[in-house]
Amino acid sequence: MTQSLNLEAGATRKISDKEATKVAIGALVGTAMEWYDFFLFSAAAALVFNVQYFTNENATAAAMASFATFGVGLVARPIGGMIFGAMGDRIGRRKTLMVTIVGIGIITGLIGLLPTYAAIGVAAPILLVLLRIAQGLFVGGEWSGAMTIVVENAPLERRARYAALPQIGSPIGTILSSGGFFVMTLLFSQESFDSFGWRIPFLAAFPMLLLALYIRSRLDESPVFTELMEAGETEQAPIRTVLRESWKHIIVGMAAALLGVGGFYLVTAFVVYYGVKILGYESSLMLAGGMIAAVVEIPVLIAGGRLAERFGASKVIIYGGILSAIAAVPSFVLVESGNDFLVITGMVLAVATLSFPYAASGTVLTGLFPARTRYTGVGFAQNVAGMLSGFVPLLATGFVASVGNHWWPAAAMLVFLSLFTAVAGVLAPRMSVNLPGFKH
Repeated sequence: MTQSLNLEAGATRKISDKEATKVAIGALVGTAMEWYDFFLFSAAAALVFNVQYFTNENATAAAMASFATFGVGLVARPIGGMIFGAMGDRIGRRKTLMVTIVGIGIITGLIGLLPTYAAIGVAAPILLVLLRIAQGLFVGGEWSGAMTIVVENAPLERRARYAALPQIGSPIGTILSSGGFFVMTLLFSQESFDSFGWRIPFLAAFPMLLLALYIRSRLDESPVFTELMEAGETEQAPIRTVLRESWKHIIVGMAAALLGVGGFYLVTAFVVYYGVKILGYESSLMLAGGMIAAVVEIPVLIAGGRLAERFGASKVIIYGGILSAIAAVPSFVLVESGNDFLVITGMVLAVATLSFPYAASGTVLTGLFPARTRYTGVGFAQNVAGMLSGFVPLLATGFVASVGNHWWPAAAMLVFLSLFTAVAGVLAPRMSVNLPGFKH
């Protein structure tokens, strides 16, 4: 273990900021496509799939079935994280990331070609679920690999700064996916949008894949992994080793990541549904709210990375989680107000506060695992968080419906997620790999 730590410290000491920036931007492009595809599905689950693929006289039941399909893809993520994480720890980060990005792009484009329930009956939702599962498998290996290759291509003392950059893929993906739907709602009538307009953003994944492949092909392999290979210290059974030696680290890592993923799904997927179907707002208003919140999230993520670099990633997670818990109730009060400006302000406030812990989560997760099992360990932790997060919109829909469509259960869920993540920030430093110059 000590030899591996010395190897990692030595490999990263040679890296320049120019090299680190190049890799971080290359990873960012891939994660932006990943989140574009995944958030596109979440927006479609709120606005389209409950109508086109799940027919039920009860609107709440149809919405819950749609959100359940959204969640099914996230159940597949830990399996994908396990498969591609083990691949990344055995054959390399770069090669594995080329496989995951191709899978994500192709599956998303195929969803745009899928016939509806009216066209092929029950086969439509079945095929949608199968495509969602396949998408979840590939996404399960994408974020963890991108984060691993970035931190291993960054100077130790500045890992937090560079680890925040791939996180910007989340708001960029949101802007592109919500923006795609927003433009379609402006260009087409509701009938035309429901018929074919919603498919166009999904089909756009095909040309986006070509761009992402070109940029990602220029990524350098992690110098840490290269030296592990040369020293013969790669782990041949990373799944077994992680589950035996690092199961506590997986739990803490999952908790650290939960707010950034689950809270975001709550404020985007569920709040869009709640605003349109329960409060009667225009779809364009809620999609605009999601886009503006995502735009604001970008500088917050950059600031969160700089704060994590200066004070330690765990502190950003602790105080960011507390701030998010404080902002939860005011955010929902603003969304409920009926005033367009205040509705958008509520969504922005919620997303901005939970984005501080999200900015630091990649640094914390990669710090919990040694280099020889890092891809696998981070994949387990992040994807368990993603799996649980996938059912947040479903649970919120059910809880809110059970109290006469009042918003307070959703706000309580956001408070819980925020404080749960803050506790992980307290536990993480004492369980992390001790690397010189690296602030936990």
